[in-house]
Amino acid sequence: MKTILITGASTGLGKETAKLFAAKGWRVIATMRKPENEKELNLIENITLLPLDVTNPEQIIATAQKAIAMENIDVVFNNAGYGLMGPLESISDEQLVRQLNTNLLGVIRVTQAFIPYFRKKQSGLFITTSSIGGLITFPFSSVYHATKWALEGWSESMAFELKKIGVGIKTVSPGGIQTDFLSRSADMSTHPAYEKWMDKMFSSLNEDHFTPALQIAQVVYQAATDGEDKLRYVAGEDAKALYAQRLQLGDETFRTQMAQTFLED
Repeated sequence: MKTILITGASTGLGKETAKLFAAKGWRVIATMRKPENEKELNLIENITLLPLDVTNPEQIIATAQKAIAMENIDVVFNNAGYGLMGPLESISDEQLVRQLNTNLLGVIRVTQAFIPYFRKKQSGLFITTSSIGGLITFPFSSVYHATKWALEGWSESMAFELKKIGVGIKTVSPGGIQTDFLSRSADMSTHPAYEKWMDKMFSSLNEDHFTPALQIAQVVYQAATDGEDKLRYVAGEDAKALYAQRLQLGDETFRTQMAQTFLED
């Protein structure tokens, strides 16, 4: 029986992935900031809950050590993250630091904590939830995009060195997911000077049209089990269409089209 450790498993994609892997016969170590509040995953026999706030470097090390002592871990799924949205002018330094710590440094630190373990056994796989927002951009999400583009580049570079020690790394880049992302996982910042454009941009977002979290979890399972030396898995029909459109049109034409779609009166 194989084992996956998942960060950010309390809601959304993390929770759906935990349930899917458990149903497929895997052992799952589901980590979250407050496991004592979990009411569903704790009832599944082959899921173990551990506390982990990915912005806490000391807890990352402690939880990694505890997980390694408990199970023979095969996959680490870096999933914890959220979206900071709004014009840069209105974003506080506290918001900026929290976004970078969660979405980028948290992934890097969790990965770093498990590399020695995977290197010694010369096997293992890291999977990271990136985003279509790591391959294209939308207005008023610049810091969020900074973290996701960084994850894509970081993962691509890491693939070279990890391959030399028998370890894999992959990204799953979904589009919109049917979770409570906009209400729970988004940190919205506003400024009067940009309000009319922000209203136009965000009024067009409707989570009912997004991809169910289970379908994205199935892509995570594919990445974990297909044995392919493949870095990037674009997930969801919306993400696939947008990425194909960017590649077809080229950067500048695509950027112009996005501005016309979301910002023009």
